[in-house]
Amino acid sequence: MFSKLQYISQGTTEVEQLNNIQQALDAGCNWIQLRFKNATPAAIKALAAQVKVLCASSNAVFIINDHPQIAKDIPADGVHLGLQDMPVIDARSITGDKIIGGTANTLEDVLKRIDEGCSYIGLGPFRFTKTKEKLSPVLGLEGYSKIMEGLRQHQTQVPVYAIGGIVLEDIAALMQTGVYGVALSGAITHHPDKKVLLQQLNTLLYETVNDSE
Repeated sequence: MFSKLQYISQGTTEVEQLNNIQQALDAGCNWIQLRFKNATPAAIKALAAQVKVLCASSNAVFIINDHPQIAKDIPADGVHLGLQDMPVIDARSITGDKIIGGTANTLEDVLKRIDEGCSYIGLGPFRFTKTKEKLSPVLGLEGYSKIMEGLRQHQTQVPVYAIGGIVLEDIAALMQTGVYGVALSGAITHHPDKKVLLQQLNTLLYETVNDSE
């Protein structure tokens, strides 16, 4: 069973990344995706080796963004691939049975990712976010509702995570659309009391679904 909450790391330097990840883990995050854009593969690998130690000490799942070979070498628990990254089939040949997440923006994207064998889908963005340079069309609540309704007709069991500019106040409504969970970045990074935030997030992520079942 995958966690319903993913933390996607932030930081322009190794120190910032490690500090943000450690704080997220200390607050209770148990799924970390290392996202270190514009860094060299060598720098990402060096950082990933340190993040693996942090995640292992907290029993957290560790996913690396974009780099299947690094995910294999470290080794991490898996890799997350954007729409313009390496094809899933090629990543699978490198990583074996590791977790592979895939980004999607439309129902067609999601179905394609499922056919490719992704372990989970990151569907977004929910709203405009500065964390991505090439942003796909914003979905909003209506977009998620339509896509999740379309997915129900296909009876798929692959977890779908909402992603992109999401804050605490969005969670309840997003969960009602049928998404499995959420992936957050800035909402966790910049919160002054991360432990309280995590408690609030987990209440919404788990109890909202239970109430609707």
